[in-house]
Amino acid sequence: MNVIKELPKETGDGSVTTIPLKVERRVLAKRRWRGQAEDGKDFGFDLEAPLSHGDCFFVDGDKRYALEQAPEAVFRVPYPDQQEAAHRAWQVGNLHFPAQFSESCLLVENDLAVKQMLERNDIPFEEALEVFQPVVAASGHHHSHDHEHAHDHDHDHGHAHTHAHG
Repeated sequence: MNVIKELPKETGDGSVTTIPLKVERRVLAKRRWRGQAEDGKDFGFDLEAPLSHGDCFFVDGDKRYALEQAPEAVFRVPYPDQQEAAHRAWQVGNLHFPAQFSESCLLVENDLAVKQMLERNDIPFEEALEVFQPVVAASGHHHSHDHEHAHDHDHDHGHAHTHAHG
């Protein structure tokens, strides 16, 4: 098994054969995972940051290995103008579902809660199978979620409770 820790500096020229490694979006979003390319070669991924659809991750002679994200069920939600695009994105965002934006539509996960919201608000949509690459919140820094706090509380007071049952 080849362990990939970073992308190759050179991805080969046009004369190389590209061999896909097909992967689901949720797996692709991870930093550590395993996969098998179409030619049977096994790879382990131990990365600083997740990779994306189309990334070349390994070159071996005349072979170039690239990620191929699997299409998934989504709703394609068209919008006629930027104001309507913002409004529909806000509605989807309120449900905390990931979305992908283009010039003419947004893609959002095919989920019952999203479908009900779209139907309830008379928003046109169609079901589709697409390579879904939602917007990821960009952050210039990473922060720890350690919440170590010193809590020194003095509880010298009584807690009298009366429970009458009748």
